[in-house]
Amino acid sequence: MKKIILSTVAALAVVSSVASADVTVKSGAATLKFDGTHYFGLTKYSNNLDSSKDWTKFETRRNYLQVKAYFSENPKDYVRVTLDQYNAADGGSIGMRVKYAYLYLANIFPNTGVEMGQAHTPWIDYEEHNGWKYRSISETFIEQHNGVHATASSGRGINFKTKTCNFSSELGLFNGEGYHADQGNNNGLAAEARLTWHVLGTGLIHHAPKYLNLSLFGEDSQKHKDRKDASGNYVDLKWAGVHGVYSTEQFLLAAQYVKVNNGNYFDSGKKYVEGKGYSVNGSFKFAPKWDVFARYDDFKFDADGRASTSGDTEERKTTIGGVSYKYNKNVKFLANIINNKNTAFNGSTTKDDQKAMLTAEVNW
Repeated sequence: MKKIILSTVAALAVVSSVASADVTVKSGAATLKFDGTHYFGLTKYSNNLDSSKDWTKFETRRNYLQVKAYFSENPKDYVRVTLDQYNAADGGSIGMRVKYAYLYLANIFPNTGVEMGQAHTPWIDYEEHNGWKYRSISETFIEQHNGVHATASSGRGINFKTKTCNFSSELGLFNGEGYHADQGNNNGLAAEARLTWHVLGTGLIHHAPKYLNLSLFGEDSQKHKDRKDASGNYVDLKWAGVHGVYSTEQFLLAAQYVKVNNGNYFDSGKKYVEGKGYSVNGSFKFAPKWDVFARYDDFKFDADGRASTSGDTEERKTTIGGVSYKYNKNVKFLANIINNKNTAFNGSTTKDDQKAMLTAEVNW
């Protein structure tokens, strides 16, 4: 025990001496920029079909730690690496993985930059900054498990990003399964795209005070790793959507429609998974620093060609409502409720649950 205490005291002495000394940090980049994003929360989960599955717990939903290394030749070019916390399958431990790792060249073409590596996919980052700004409590409709659940926010590939005053776009080619999935071998690639008309301009501004945007977006993923037919062969995943958003300093209103065509994909060897759905969301600033927000998702599977439909989920519905308070420029507090209620083709309820959530969102 004495040895352990002496070793600990010695280690603390070393740390103290380093902390008080002048330290030189060297890098091959002209500038290093560090930042982070953190979502801490308390959630009470209620399963209305089986109360034995209810739980209440504190959560560290997300911890991003990020560094960008800017080059001296062109200060707009950089390398970005983002570490992303995730909750491991055992439900207790916390793991860390790479969310983004890419080279960005700002002016490879007129008004166009390019991300190469593990890069942003074209749609989700755009919507999180322009349409649905409450990622700390829920993913976007296209990504959310109880929504379309058709794509991920980053993947290994290349993404060309164009910005002008009235038009912006992202055109990418990726492995297709997303950064947290098995990338597969020789299973084809995924072409993904976003085209946005900035009706009021502001396409060059990251956080415009007022905007009206209309977008087309979609993906064609060849031989998708997570999509197989009844014989076990990989099949294509195709989906497309339209999105509109109008935002001022007082309120935001957004809506989208998405259609998915999975070809001959069977889920658990039983059913084709094709469908269409919509999502609407809005927020209103009712007092300084205070917002109230709401969202409704509805995704309905097609029945045509199914081998079995009686107990299969036909429709996924999610309702979100809440309030947020901006404590300062770095910290926001949120309180909200999420309701999920799904039904089968035979009319039975396949999912009926609720989450009551308190969240601290931190950005620095």
